[in-house]
Amino acid sequence: MDFSLSDEQIELQNLARQILGDQTTNEHLRDIEAGDERFDEKLWADLAEAGLLGIAIGEEQGGMALGYESLCLLVEEVGRSVAPAPVIPVLVSAGMAIDRFGTDEQKQRLLPGVVSGETMLSAALIEPLNEDPERPLARAKVEGEGVVLDGIKTCVPFANRAERIVMAAQQDGGVGLFLVDPQAEGVALARQNSTAGEPQFEVRLDAAHVASNDILAGPEEGARVLHWISQRTAAANCMMAAGVVDRMTRMTAEYTAEREQFGVKIATFQAVGQRAANCYIDSECLRLLAQQAVSLLNEDRPADDEVTIAKMWVGDVTHRVSHAAQHLHGGIGVDRDYPLFRYCLWAKQLELAMGSTAQLTARLGEGIAREFSANA
Repeated sequence: MDFSLSDEQIELQNLARQILGDQTTNEHLRDIEAGDERFDEKLWADLAEAGLLGIAIGEEQGGMALGYESLCLLVEEVGRSVAPAPVIPVLVSAGMAIDRFGTDEQKQRLLPGVVSGETMLSAALIEPLNEDPERPLARAKVEGEGVVLDGIKTCVPFANRAERIVMAAQQDGGVGLFLVDPQAEGVALARQNSTAGEPQFEVRLDAAHVASNDILAGPEEGARVLHWISQRTAAANCMMAAGVVDRMTRMTAEYTAEREQFGVKIATFQAVGQRAANCYIDSECLRLLAQQAVSLLNEDRPADDEVTIAKMWVGDVTHRVSHAAQHLHGGIGVDRDYPLFRYCLWAKQLELAMGSTAQLTARLGEGIAREFSANA
């Protein structure tokens, strides 16, 4: 499989790296984090002005239609800079889903604003006491020309700013997908504390009405659409983790190359060098696995196992590299005046998002067992 980037993708990657690098200095991020919400409106507007928010959105809606793989280059750079920019929930989980499965009216109503940075979207993929995002516990009941929703969604990013939230619910023996207005009657938001400081909310639905023009997919095709969304969200999380881990590794290499002990650079110590080398190997393996999953999904090819394996590596690699980076930095690693702590927090959040390593390993094993039994 060829992971080489096209000239156009390299230009996009360099543009994203420049914009994000200029606006995610340690001092600037401290100022953002001292506010009420970890979100940089100017950075979001600059990404929109550069056209980066429309990478995977159709040209009819003002986007560039360059596909999921190109969008994940932006996601990786956001991870590498831990930028306060919700590219995954807005552009992957919600924006791409509406662009792919939405009606013409839904696309025209929501997507031009996403491209311009004026409209925020989100997606609710997590429920309490439910480890499978593709089997929602929330329920939908047809009422008139629309539906009524009941249930609870948790860890919904930027629900307070979203124009619509993509969420799934059981409906007529299947799964329906809906674009829920967080300000509608019957919808209640409660702020939650997230590991990385990302603004997240619990969304309670109590007979919340969804109009017919906000139904994204009915019970006949909802399960397929939800699978499409969850797979691409999980793979995007893996790409973001690859960016986070890469920067932690490089930050650690830079620090150990400057820090002296006993009159010599500590990078020259064999144990330090070996540990840093292991971080580099982990980082590269994770990036390649994430790229493989993204590449297959970009071509609409089956990638269930590849996404699961990449996410399993996220759980292991983020933990190992965070531990090694903190160890090799010594006390400065936990100093909040030094940027490493942000990467460790994002590494932990991505490690557990959309399934732990143990859960995903069990799921992969069950699939292998079924396949073995079928071929026995």
